[in-house]
Amino acid sequence: MVVESDAVEMVARLMALSARTAPKARGSDVIKTMIVTGKEKEQLAGAMREYGEKHHLGFFLRDAGNVKASDACFLVGSLHNDAVGLDCGACGYPTCAEMLEAQKKGLPASVPFRGPNCAVRMADLGIALGSAVKTASIHNVDNRVMYSAGVGALSLGWLDGCGVAYGIPLRASGKDIFFDRTR
Repeated sequence: MVVESDAVEMVARLMALSARTAPKARGSDVIKTMIVTGKEKEQLAGAMREYGEKHHLGFFLRDAGNVKASDACFLVGSLHNDAVGLDCGACGYPTCAEMLEAQKKGLPASVPFRGPNCAVRMADLGIALGSAVKTASIHNVDNRVMYSAGVGALSLGWLDGCGVAYGIPLRASGKDIFFDRTR
């Protein structure tokens, strides 16, 4: 499986390229990426398991098993202290300045993501995620977007400055490990 694992890591790097070059509002890049393998991947799975046990979220335990069994995990997040400047109100605040001021107050430490967030920037993150999984799919690498892996990464202090993140574990094998999953 060395050849397949090496190929998966190469595809993860191509996914980083896809996320980086995905269209973003006003052409301003607020996306951060990270590729984890080996001991870092084990550390991520452990953080996911710990969070799931602490908060009684069984799907975190299931997802931690998937991350542990994967060849690599691609992480992507959006920087927190940013707004597009449209004053659209989609974030729940009438102006971007008010949303940015509310960010300074923060959310309780028990909440896995930091907010509020610019809705347009969250769309940018979604587009970057979609571009990344498209790249994995084109190269026949099994993958699954995981909220739980993003929570685990942020709990470890990874993706510095990001308020929201997701993980995409990657695997090359004869059977898609992300398909037949129990709840």
